[in-house]
Amino acid sequence: MNEESSPSDHTDGQDSLLLLKTLQSLWTKKEMNKQLKEETRRGFAALEDPLAGLLDMLESSSDWKGKGQSLGYYITNELQLWIKEHPAVQQSGLRLKKLQARVFRILAQSQVNLLDPLISIFQLRTADQNSLLGHVCHVYHKGKYKEAAILSIKLNLQLELDVEKMCTPLLLQEKTNLVEAYVAEYPDLQRKLLQTMDMWCEPSFNTADISRQYQGLRPNKLNHKMLSKLVFRLLEQYNLDPALCPNVINQRHLGSLKYLFYKRFVEKTMTQENWADHVQNTVGENRWLQEQLIQLLVSYCELNTAARWALRYSLPEKTLPYGVADELQKLKVQERVEDAKSRVDDYEEDRKEGYYQIPIPRENIHFLQTWEGMLRWREKVLQPGQVVGIDMEWRPSFGVVGKSRVSVLQIAIEEQVFLLDLLQLLKTDEMEELSHFVQTLFSDPTIIKLGYGMSGDLHSLAATCSAFEEMDKQVQGIVDLLAVDKKLQKCWRKSSLQVDVLSQEKSCGDRGFRQPERGLSLLVQHVLGKPLNKTEQLSNWEKRPLREEQILYAASDAYCLLEVYKKLSEDPLGFGLCLDLTESLVGKPTRKPRAKKQLNQQEMPSPSKQQAKVIGMEALSPPPSISPKEFSVVCDNMLQGLGRHLRCLGVDVCMLENDDNHRKAAERGELQVSADLISRGDHDGVPEPKTSSSMDRW
Repeated sequence: MNEESSPSDHTDGQDSLLLLKTLQSLWTKKEMNKQLKEETRRGFAALEDPLAGLLDMLESSSDWKGKGQSLGYYITNELQLWIKEHPAVQQSGLRLKKLQARVFRILAQSQVNLLDPLISIFQLRTADQNSLLGHVCHVYHKGKYKEAAILSIKLNLQLELDVEKMCTPLLLQEKTNLVEAYVAEYPDLQRKLLQTMDMWCEPSFNTADISRQYQGLRPNKLNHKMLSKLVFRLLEQYNLDPALCPNVINQRHLGSLKYLFYKRFVEKTMTQENWADHVQNTVGENRWLQEQLIQLLVSYCELNTAARWALRYSLPEKTLPYGVADELQKLKVQERVEDAKSRVDDYEEDRKEGYYQIPIPRENIHFLQTWEGMLRWREKVLQPGQVVGIDMEWRPSFGVVGKSRVSVLQIAIEEQVFLLDLLQLLKTDEMEELSHFVQTLFSDPTIIKLGYGMSGDLHSLAATCSAFEEMDKQVQGIVDLLAVDKKLQKCWRKSSLQVDVLSQEKSCGDRGFRQPERGLSLLVQHVLGKPLNKTEQLSNWEKRPLREEQILYAASDAYCLLEVYKKLSEDPLGFGLCLDLTESLVGKPTRKPRAKKQLNQQEMPSPSKQQAKVIGMEALSPPPSISPKEFSVVCDNMLQGLGRHLRCLGVDVCMLENDDNHRKAAERGELQVSADLISRGDHDGVPEPKTSSSMDRW
């Protein structure tokens, strides 16, 4: 075709407008049928230049600027299909460049659904890159940041543009999905994006200062906490080194330190050795974290303790808080400086008397690091009809990127407990035998496996070794005492057996307060009379050798499941359970409740298949429904939107104010035992409901 414009262009424009009028008439009458399609294609064939005709029609109408289906989109989409059947109408050379210049003006106003067909029809990906970049920048400087980003993605221009400049306004508008799409195929851009976001996470950085640089942006809700969560998610999603984002890592580690201080000095649920071990691992060689540690020690301990830790890390005196430097000088003149240890509370040995004690000799607890050690017990564990208590321990991550990997697998049978050191066993040539043993144990329906929150354990086990990835789909014969615990709690709420578990209990001769029991510890207390001692729960389970306290804790966690199950089996009615405990207790691992679609008659599993999956024909029966008026909730200040929605449904909701501390939610919850506490958690000196550790089973 001619590359120069011709006198026929004007006539062609008139023809295209006549075609548009005809199509508008059919479109208005909703005659979206064969007649409209035929008329559209007949019109394309009659036009001397269908591409120019399309632009004439789009420039003469505006329906395509709105959202939803439009005549403009219909015509454009039909032309794209028609060109595939008539490739000779495609343009090139100077004429194509003129058409591309015209289409740029339309792209700036069009909806996303028009971009792909227009880019294809006018071959924009082959256009001059400077022209494309100029057009994108024009759209960007008009304040259409989202449109500029989408167009950049469609034209594959991301590498030619400044990722910080393009993504900053999107982040401020919380368009994170678009940001992820922008850098999806480009690892270098992913790194630059995360470095930019990490810079924003400096404590002194204020995102409001950035917002003012962009026209038309509303005040954003983006804060350090939201940014931190987004950075960690993207680091894991893109499989990047966390060291790329030092500010976010430092803030997360500082949150971990605050949590450790709370566990040690407020809850008093961590031993000194366990606490000090985690503190050292968290701080490492990071000078900034070492200085933050000293600040926390000054708040919670004596100056002498802070000075000992300052001496351990050789911190300059000029960086130390007031008073610590003087204590440091006193320590330096001593003939012998002890290792940095805080004072161990006097009551730690006494308080063990008030907890569940494993009722088997110490020699019956076996810590196994070779398959040969487990081989002599293999047949007894796998004996049909055997009841086995199972638990797992892993090093708590305190929110750091990465999945939890099981370090110790506990297997308890009557009078024996086996602690399998997976760190060692999964490194050896005997890994195949071990994985076969574990898979056989979990998949055998004749062996009853006891657990508490088994779903979380299986998830961590799958992340530990590829051989266990599909095991959660093969498990049979599981008794998840978490489901039993929930049923028992409902029974106790409705009967005189109800216990005020939120009230704090005096312990150790009135020397202090013990945190209220929860999870498995609370179940053990209700059924066996004494709670579990959880002081070793947050231990470093990857450090070898394990301390004696860790070994006893791990063994107790697994063996208590056997005793709880036995006690419930002896008197199920006394605990408000079914007489047939098989029907009441046995089922698949407990998971977080999710909406499930109703099964039709064809989808219902047959009794034989159901029996093969679990011992017994039924899992726990669904709980009775309650009306919104019977439901009470305490929401912290991060979930006020949810609280307002629940109020609209008739739920009794108590919401914290913006300046309230998260601990206040727990205090208000104490006033109503039946109230559910809903929180997004916080690391600012207050413990989260859960961490990525064995706490998932509380």
